[in-house]
Amino acid sequence: MFYFIIYFLVEDETSTQFFMNTQAHFFQKLKPGIPVYSSLAAEVATALHVTVDSAYRRIRGEKLLNFDEISLLCQFFKVSVDEFLCLNTTSILFQSSPKRAQEDELMHWLEDLYGQLHFINSHPRRHLYFLINDLPPFHHFYHPILASFKIFFWMRSILPLGHLGQEKFNLSKNYLSPYESMIHKIVRAYTRIPSTELWNKDALNTTLRQIESYQDMGLMADKDITRQVYSSLLEVIDHLEKMAIQGKKSVLGQDPNLESATYTLYLNDIVSGDNTVMAEIGEAKITYLNHSVLYFVGSKDRDFNESTFRNMENLIKKSSLLSGSGEKERTLVFNKLRKKVLAKMEGLDR
Repeated sequence: MFYFIIYFLVEDETSTQFFMNTQAHFFQKLKPGIPVYSSLAAEVATALHVTVDSAYRRIRGEKLLNFDEISLLCQFFKVSVDEFLCLNTTSILFQSSPKRAQEDELMHWLEDLYGQLHFINSHPRRHLYFLINDLPPFHHFYHPILASFKIFFWMRSILPLGHLGQEKFNLSKNYLSPYESMIHKIVRAYTRIPSTELWNKDALNTTLRQIESYQDMGLMADKDITRQVYSSLLEVIDHLEKMAIQGKKSVLGQDPNLESATYTLYLNDIVSGDNTVMAEIGEAKITYLNHSVLYFVGSKDRDFNESTFRNMENLIKKSSLLSGSGEKERTLVFNKLRKKVLAKMEGLDR
Protein backbone atom coordinates (compact mmCIF):
# COMPACT_ATOMS: atom_id res chain seq x y z
CA MET A 1 0.00 0.00 0.00
CA PHE A 2 3.08 2.25 0.22
CA TYR A 3 2.74 3.39 -3.39
CA PHE A 4 -0.83 4.51 -2.84
CA ILE A 5 0.24 6.64 0.11
CA ILE A 6 2.98 8.26 -1.99
CA TYR A 7 0.45 9.02 -4.72
CA PHE A 8 -1.95 10.80 -2.43
CA LEU A 9 0.87 12.84 -0.92
CA VAL A 10 2.68 13.75 -4.12
CA GLU A 11 0.58 13.80 -7.28
CA ASP A 12 2.76 14.13 -10.34
CA GLU A 13 2.52 13.07 -13.95
CA THR A 14 4.58 9.89 -13.51
CA SER A 15 2.64 8.59 -10.50
CA THR A 16 -0.68 9.46 -12.14
CA GLN A 17 0.23 7.48 -15.26
CA PHE A 18 1.39 4.57 -13.09
CA PHE A 19 -1.94 4.38 -11.30
CA MET A 20 -3.92 4.82 -14.51
CA ASN A 21 -2.08 1.84 -16.02
CA THR A 22 -2.48 -0.21 -12.83
CA GLN A 23 -6.18 0.63 -12.66
CA ALA A 24 -6.72 -0.30 -16.32
CA HIS A 25 -4.93 -3.61 -15.75
CA PHE A 26 -7.08 -4.29 -12.71
CA PHE A 27 -10.33 -3.77 -14.62
CA GLN A 28 -9.11 -6.09 -17.37
CA LYS A 29 -8.66 -8.80 -14.73
CA LEU A 30 -12.28 -8.37 -13.66
CA LYS A 31 -13.72 -9.00 -17.13
CA PRO A 32 -13.65 -12.85 -17.06
CA GLY A 33 -15.90 -12.81 -14.01
CA ILE A 34 -18.66 -10.84 -15.73
CA PRO A 35 -21.75 -12.85 -16.77
CA VAL A 36 -22.43 -12.70 -20.51
CA TYR A 37 -25.78 -10.98 -19.96
CA SER A 38 -24.09 -8.02 -18.23
CA SER A 39 -21.17 -5.67 -18.87
CA LEU A 40 -18.12 -4.59 -16.92
CA ALA A 41 -19.44 -1.03 -16.65
CA ALA A 42 -22.81 -2.20 -15.35
CA GLU A 43 -21.22 -4.45 -12.72
CA VAL A 44 -18.78 -1.74 -11.60
CA ALA A 45 -21.64 0.76 -11.35
CA THR A 46 -23.57 -1.67 -9.16
CA ALA A 47 -20.55 -2.35 -6.95
CA LEU A 48 -19.71 1.34 -6.45
CA HIS A 49 -23.30 2.67 -6.43
CA VAL A 50 -22.49 5.12 -9.24
CA THR A 51 -23.87 5.74 -12.73
CA VAL A 52 -22.71 3.68 -15.71
CA ASP A 53 -21.05 6.80 -17.17
CA SER A 54 -19.13 7.28 -13.93
CA ALA A 55 -18.11 3.61 -14.02
CA TYR A 56 -16.82 4.05 -17.59
CA ARG A 57 -14.65 6.99 -16.49
CA ARG A 58 -13.02 4.77 -13.88
CA ILE A 59 -12.58 1.87 -16.32
CA ARG A 60 -10.90 4.19 -18.85
CA GLY A 61 -8.66 5.59 -16.11
CA GLU A 62 -10.07 9.12 -16.38
CA LYS A 63 -10.98 8.98 -12.69
CA LEU A 64 -8.74 7.14 -10.24
CA LEU A 65 -10.22 4.87 -7.62
CA ASN A 66 -9.96 5.72 -3.94
CA PHE A 67 -9.43 3.28 -1.07
CA ASP A 68 -13.13 2.83 -0.35
CA GLU A 69 -13.87 2.06 -4.00
CA ILE A 70 -11.01 -0.44 -4.20
CA SER A 71 -12.42 -2.20 -1.14
CA LEU A 72 -15.96 -2.28 -2.58
CA LEU A 73 -14.76 -3.68 -5.92
CA CYS A 74 -12.62 -6.35 -4.27
CA GLN A 75 -15.57 -7.48 -2.14
CA PHE A 76 -18.06 -7.38 -5.03
CA PHE A 77 -15.87 -9.27 -7.51
CA LYS A 78 -14.34 -11.51 -4.80
CA VAL A 79 -10.75 -10.62 -5.63
CA SER A 80 -7.78 -9.70 -3.47
CA VAL A 81 -6.36 -6.19 -3.25
CA ASP A 82 -3.10 -7.80 -4.39
CA GLU A 83 -4.71 -8.19 -7.81
CA PHE A 84 -5.36 -4.45 -7.90
CA LEU A 85 -1.73 -3.78 -7.08
CA CYS A 86 -0.73 -6.18 -9.89
CA LEU A 87 2.33 -7.20 -7.93
CA ASN A 88 4.88 -9.21 -9.86
CA THR A 89 5.52 -11.90 -7.25
CA THR A 90 5.64 -15.68 -7.13
CA SER A 91 2.59 -15.74 -4.85
CA ILE A 92 -0.55 -17.44 -6.18
CA LEU A 93 -3.94 -16.20 -4.97
CA PHE A 94 -6.68 -18.71 -4.21
CA GLN A 95 -10.29 -18.12 -3.26
CA SER A 96 -12.83 -20.25 -1.48
CA SER A 97 -16.26 -19.93 0.05
CA PRO A 98 -16.03 -19.15 3.77
CA LYS A 99 -16.16 -22.32 5.87
CA ARG A 100 -18.31 -20.94 8.66
CA ALA A 101 -20.39 -23.39 10.63
CA GLN A 102 -23.70 -23.87 8.81
CA GLU A 103 -26.96 -25.29 10.07
CA ASP A 104 -26.88 -27.60 7.03
CA GLU A 105 -23.29 -27.75 5.84
CA LEU A 106 -24.05 -30.20 3.05
CA MET A 107 -26.76 -27.99 1.53
CA HIS A 108 -24.37 -25.04 1.69
CA TRP A 109 -21.76 -27.11 -0.17
CA LEU A 110 -24.25 -28.24 -2.82
CA GLU A 111 -25.48 -24.67 -3.36
CA ASP A 112 -21.90 -23.49 -3.78
CA LEU A 113 -21.21 -26.29 -6.27
CA TYR A 114 -24.31 -25.38 -8.27
CA GLY A 115 -23.32 -21.69 -8.17
CA GLN A 116 -19.96 -22.51 -9.76
CA LEU A 117 -21.60 -24.59 -12.50
CA HIS A 118 -24.23 -21.92 -13.14
CA PHE A 119 -21.49 -19.29 -13.49
CA ILE A 120 -19.58 -21.47 -15.96
CA ASN A 121 -22.77 -22.08 -17.96
CA SER A 122 -23.35 -18.33 -18.25
CA HIS A 123 -20.49 -18.22 -20.79
CA PRO A 124 -20.97 -19.49 -24.37
CA ARG A 125 -17.38 -20.73 -24.52
CA ARG A 126 -16.81 -23.11 -21.63
CA HIS A 127 -15.08 -26.41 -20.85
CA LEU A 128 -14.24 -28.46 -17.76
CA TYR A 129 -11.11 -30.59 -17.37
CA PHE A 130 -10.87 -33.21 -14.60
CA LEU A 131 -7.69 -34.96 -13.45
CA ILE A 132 -9.51 -37.66 -11.54
CA ASN A 133 -8.53 -39.55 -8.42
CA ASP A 134 -12.13 -40.39 -7.49
CA LEU A 135 -15.32 -40.14 -9.52
CA PRO A 136 -16.59 -36.54 -9.53
CA PRO A 137 -19.68 -35.92 -7.37
CA PHE A 138 -21.79 -35.46 -10.53
CA HIS A 139 -21.33 -39.16 -11.34
CA HIS A 140 -22.40 -40.22 -7.86
CA PHE A 141 -25.52 -38.10 -8.27
CA TYR A 142 -26.74 -40.03 -11.33
CA HIS A 143 -28.29 -42.82 -9.26
CA PRO A 144 -30.54 -42.15 -6.22
CA ILE A 145 -29.19 -45.09 -4.19
CA LEU A 146 -25.54 -44.23 -4.80
CA ALA A 147 -26.30 -40.55 -4.15
CA SER A 148 -28.03 -41.46 -0.86
CA PHE A 149 -25.04 -43.48 0.27
CA LYS A 150 -22.58 -40.71 -0.60
CA ILE A 151 -24.70 -38.17 1.28
CA PHE A 152 -24.79 -40.46 4.31
CA PHE A 153 -21.03 -41.01 4.07
CA TRP A 154 -20.24 -37.30 3.76
CA MET A 155 -22.54 -36.37 6.63
CA ARG A 156 -21.21 -39.07 8.93
CA SER A 157 -17.49 -39.23 8.12
CA ILE A 158 -16.59 -35.87 6.56
CA LEU A 159 -18.94 -33.19 7.84
CA PRO A 160 -19.79 -32.61 11.51
CA LEU A 161 -21.50 -35.71 12.93
CA GLY A 162 -24.72 -33.83 13.70
CA HIS A 163 -27.89 -35.85 14.10
CA LEU A 164 -26.65 -39.13 12.56
CA GLY A 165 -25.03 -40.41 15.74
CA GLN A 166 -24.48 -44.17 15.42
CA GLU A 167 -27.18 -44.49 12.77
CA LYS A 168 -26.66 -47.16 10.10
CA PHE A 169 -27.25 -46.59 6.40
CA ASN A 170 -30.68 -47.86 5.48
CA LEU A 171 -32.67 -47.28 2.31
CA SER A 172 -35.88 -47.07 4.33
CA LYS A 173 -34.75 -43.58 5.28
CA ASN A 174 -34.49 -41.18 2.35
CA TYR A 175 -31.26 -39.27 3.02
CA LEU A 176 -31.53 -37.83 -0.48
CA SER A 177 -34.89 -36.13 0.03
CA PRO A 178 -33.75 -32.75 1.48
CA TYR A 179 -31.15 -32.38 -1.28
CA GLU A 180 -32.89 -34.01 -4.25
CA SER A 181 -34.00 -30.80 -5.96
CA MET A 182 -30.56 -29.20 -5.69
CA ILE A 183 -28.84 -32.39 -6.89
CA HIS A 184 -31.09 -32.51 -9.97
CA LYS A 185 -30.14 -28.90 -10.72
CA ILE A 186 -26.45 -29.77 -10.34
CA VAL A 187 -26.70 -32.76 -12.70
CA ARG A 188 -28.59 -30.72 -15.31
CA ALA A 189 -26.03 -27.91 -15.09
CA TYR A 190 -23.13 -30.38 -15.38
CA THR A 191 -24.61 -32.04 -18.49
CA ARG A 192 -24.57 -28.66 -20.26
CA ILE A 193 -20.81 -28.11 -19.83
CA PRO A 194 -18.40 -29.78 -22.30
CA SER A 195 -15.96 -31.87 -20.27
CA THR A 196 -12.73 -33.79 -20.62
CA GLU A 197 -11.96 -36.36 -17.92
CA LEU A 198 -8.59 -38.01 -17.40
CA TRP A 199 -9.04 -41.28 -15.49
CA ASN A 200 -6.54 -43.77 -14.12
CA LYS A 201 -7.04 -47.44 -13.29
CA ASP A 202 -7.78 -46.61 -9.64
CA ALA A 203 -10.58 -44.09 -10.37
CA LEU A 204 -13.22 -46.28 -8.72
CA ASN A 205 -11.20 -47.41 -5.71
CA THR A 206 -12.17 -44.60 -3.32
CA THR A 207 -15.90 -45.20 -3.66
CA LEU A 208 -15.46 -48.99 -3.41
CA ARG A 209 -13.33 -48.56 -0.29
CA GLN A 210 -15.97 -46.35 1.33
CA ILE A 211 -18.74 -48.90 0.73
CA GLU A 212 -16.60 -51.83 1.89
CA SER A 213 -15.39 -49.98 4.99
CA TYR A 214 -18.93 -49.10 6.06
CA GLN A 215 -19.93 -52.75 5.61
CA ASP A 216 -16.94 -53.94 7.69
CA MET A 217 -17.64 -51.33 10.40
CA GLY A 218 -21.25 -52.41 10.70
CA LEU A 219 -22.56 -49.09 9.43
CA MET A 220 -24.74 -50.68 6.75
CA ALA A 221 -28.15 -51.92 7.92
CA ASP A 222 -27.58 -55.30 6.26
CA LYS A 223 -25.75 -56.98 3.40
CA ASP A 224 -28.70 -56.59 1.04
CA ILE A 225 -28.43 -52.79 1.42
CA THR A 226 -24.71 -52.98 0.64
CA ARG A 227 -25.47 -55.14 -2.39
CA GLN A 228 -27.96 -52.55 -3.67
CA VAL A 229 -25.36 -49.79 -3.34
CA TYR A 230 -22.88 -51.87 -5.36
CA SER A 231 -25.62 -52.53 -7.95
CA SER A 232 -26.31 -48.81 -8.26
CA LEU A 233 -22.60 -48.26 -8.88
CA LEU A 234 -22.72 -50.84 -11.67
CA GLU A 235 -25.59 -48.92 -13.28
CA VAL A 236 -23.54 -45.71 -13.10
CA ILE A 237 -20.59 -47.49 -14.75
CA ASP A 238 -22.93 -48.64 -17.54
CA HIS A 239 -24.15 -45.08 -17.97
CA LEU A 240 -20.63 -43.62 -18.07
CA GLU A 241 -19.71 -46.16 -20.75
CA LYS A 242 -22.77 -45.08 -22.72
CA MET A 243 -21.68 -41.43 -22.47
CA ALA A 244 -18.18 -42.40 -23.59
CA ILE A 245 -19.57 -44.29 -26.60
CA GLN A 246 -21.84 -41.41 -27.61
CA GLY A 247 -19.35 -38.69 -26.71
CA LYS A 248 -22.26 -36.84 -25.11
CA LYS A 249 -23.45 -36.28 -21.56
CA SER A 250 -26.89 -37.41 -20.45
CA VAL A 251 -28.94 -38.20 -17.38
CA LEU A 252 -29.11 -41.83 -16.25
CA GLY A 253 -31.79 -43.68 -18.21
CA GLN A 254 -32.13 -40.92 -20.80
CA ASP A 255 -30.59 -40.17 -24.17
CA PRO A 256 -28.69 -36.95 -24.90
CA ASN A 257 -30.82 -33.93 -25.78
CA LEU A 258 -30.15 -30.65 -27.59
CA GLU A 259 -28.50 -29.17 -24.48
CA SER A 260 -26.24 -32.17 -23.84
CA ALA A 261 -22.57 -31.20 -23.95
CA THR A 262 -19.66 -33.22 -25.29
CA TYR A 263 -18.02 -35.83 -23.06
CA THR A 264 -14.39 -36.79 -23.73
CA LEU A 265 -12.78 -39.54 -21.66
CA TYR A 266 -9.12 -40.53 -21.48
CA LEU A 267 -7.27 -43.21 -19.51
CA ASN A 268 -3.74 -42.86 -18.18
CA ASP A 269 -2.41 -46.04 -16.55
CA ILE A 270 0.64 -44.34 -15.05
CA VAL A 271 -0.42 -41.06 -13.47
CA SER A 272 -2.64 -41.01 -10.40
CA GLY A 273 -4.96 -38.00 -10.50
CA ASP A 274 -5.42 -35.53 -7.65
CA ASN A 275 -8.97 -34.29 -8.45
CA THR A 276 -7.67 -31.06 -9.97
CA VAL A 277 -10.41 -29.32 -11.96
CA MET A 278 -9.85 -26.63 -14.57
CA ALA A 279 -12.59 -24.48 -16.06
CA GLU A 280 -12.12 -22.62 -19.33
CA ILE A 281 -14.48 -19.64 -19.38
CA GLY A 282 -14.18 -17.50 -22.48
CA GLU A 283 -10.56 -16.37 -22.65
CA ALA A 284 -9.97 -17.00 -18.94
CA LYS A 285 -9.24 -20.11 -16.88
CA ILE A 286 -9.88 -21.09 -13.26
CA THR A 287 -8.05 -23.92 -11.53
CA TYR A 288 -9.81 -25.64 -8.61
CA LEU A 289 -7.68 -27.64 -6.16
CA ASN A 290 -9.24 -30.18 -3.82
CA HIS A 291 -8.82 -29.87 -0.05
CA SER A 292 -10.47 -31.36 3.06
CA VAL A 293 -12.04 -34.14 0.93
CA LEU A 294 -15.08 -32.20 -0.30
CA TYR A 295 -13.92 -28.64 -0.70
CA PHE A 296 -12.07 -26.75 -3.41
CA VAL A 297 -10.08 -23.53 -3.63
CA GLY A 298 -9.90 -21.69 -6.95
CA SER A 299 -7.32 -19.49 -8.59
CA LYS A 300 -7.58 -17.15 -11.58
CA ASP A 301 -3.82 -16.56 -11.59
CA ARG A 302 -2.94 -16.44 -15.29
CA ASP A 303 0.55 -17.97 -15.14
CA PHE A 304 -0.50 -20.71 -12.73
CA ASN A 305 -3.50 -21.63 -14.86
CA GLU A 306 -1.50 -21.72 -18.08
CA SER A 307 1.07 -23.98 -16.40
CA THR A 308 -1.67 -26.28 -15.10
CA PHE A 309 -3.33 -26.38 -18.51
CA ARG A 310 -0.06 -27.26 -20.26
CA ASN A 311 0.43 -30.10 -17.80
CA MET A 312 -3.06 -31.43 -18.49
CA GLU A 313 -2.50 -31.19 -22.25
CA ASN A 314 0.74 -33.13 -21.84
CA LEU A 315 -0.98 -35.88 -19.84
CA ILE A 316 -3.80 -36.08 -22.38
CA LYS A 317 -1.31 -36.57 -25.22
CA LYS A 318 0.16 -39.52 -23.30
CA SER A 319 -3.24 -41.08 -22.54
CA SER A 320 -5.61 -43.38 -24.41
CA LEU A 321 -8.86 -41.95 -25.79
CA LEU A 322 -11.84 -43.99 -24.57
CA SER A 323 -14.72 -41.89 -25.89
CA GLY A 324 -15.98 -42.01 -29.46
CA SER A 325 -13.51 -44.35 -31.11
CA GLY A 326 -11.25 -46.82 -29.31
CA GLU A 327 -14.00 -49.40 -28.77
CA LYS A 328 -11.71 -52.30 -27.82
CA GLU A 329 -9.79 -50.45 -25.10
CA ARG A 330 -12.94 -48.76 -23.81
CA THR A 331 -14.69 -52.12 -23.45
CA LEU A 332 -11.70 -53.58 -21.59
CA VAL A 333 -11.54 -50.62 -19.20
CA PHE A 334 -15.23 -50.64 -18.29
CA ASN A 335 -15.30 -54.42 -17.97
CA LYS A 336 -12.44 -54.19 -15.47
CA LEU A 337 -14.41 -51.62 -13.49
CA ARG A 338 -17.44 -53.92 -13.41
CA LYS A 339 -15.28 -56.88 -12.31
CA LYS A 340 -14.02 -54.81 -9.36
CA VAL A 341 -17.55 -54.13 -8.21
CA LEU A 342 -18.73 -57.71 -8.80
CA ALA A 343 -15.77 -59.01 -6.77
CA LYS A 344 -16.87 -56.84 -3.84
CA MET A 345 -20.43 -58.14 -4.16
CA GLU A 346 -19.23 -61.75 -4.20
CA GLY A 347 -17.17 -61.02 -1.10
CA LEU A 348 -20.35 -60.26 0.83
CA ASP A 349 -21.32 -63.93 0.73
CA ARG A 350 -18.05 -65.26 2.13
